[in-house]
Amino acid sequence: MKPWLMLSPLLIALLSTSAHAHGIWLLPSSTVLSAPQFVTFDAAVSNDIFHFNHRPLPVDQLKIVAPDRSLLAPENVAKGELRTTFDANLKQTGTYKLQIVRSGLRARWKEGSEAKRFMGDAEKLRQQLPANATDVEVNESASRIETYVTVGTPSEPPLDQKGLEMRSETHPNDLVAGEQITLQFLVDGKPAAGVQIEVVRGESRYRNDPEPLKLTSGADGRVRLALERAGMYWLDADITDNKVSDKLAKERSLAYTVTLEVLPK
Repeated sequence: MKPWLMLSPLLIALLSTSAHAHGIWLLPSSTVLSAPQFVTFDAAVSNDIFHFNHRPLPVDQLKIVAPDRSLLAPENVAKGELRTTFDANLKQTGTYKLQIVRSGLRARWKEGSEAKRFMGDAEKLRQQLPANATDVEVNESASRIETYVTVGTPSEPPLDQKGLEMRSETHPNDLVAGEQITLQFLVDGKPAAGVQIEVVRGESRYRNDPEPLKLTSGADGRVRLALERAGMYWLDADITDNKVSDKLAKERSLAYTVTLEVLPK
């Protein structure tokens, strides 16, 4: 994994669509609760999955979506040198979805013999891109970081129908070691073929081999797998297309990351 040179929220969005984006995650203290209570979350960018040893993950764009689709504000937010922490007071019965969604443009061009690079939004790029620029390349990037917590009876987490998303045909808070799981990946609400997926069990720091499971979604956007060991898992999915939202860009890179807990039998 390559080191992170800086950690602005937009840079995370842009770089999280690359192959070097391992270790961006939200980690709940619990994913299944029998009654309403507080849950604490860690948010970090790390060199080892769920081991905070690099930088905190900003949560300025965090959304906590309650079972009734209302938004819940995080409490006790604290940003340290290695991680961000916050609490959520989960009072409703059902499934909460936590998500950080970001997007932007990255570009490179030449001004004479000098190479230039840019990461930011379209308006700023238009201001900085000179009329005499040559060899211009502009890509759009969008990332989504998620996790789920259920209080009592599970409910169906909502989809945004935008960017790359995942629908778990087994509820994401009801995953059991050794049992088959079917996941469907969607782009702008439609099944997406060819999504590249990597799944890694936590505590990879203590294994010589992180033992990544690599999959590709089929024509219906689905993958089927069985995770043999209980624990917290990190899943990353990536796909590229040409459905850009701004005509400056020619290509769109989409990334999705989720933390899932697999329970013992």
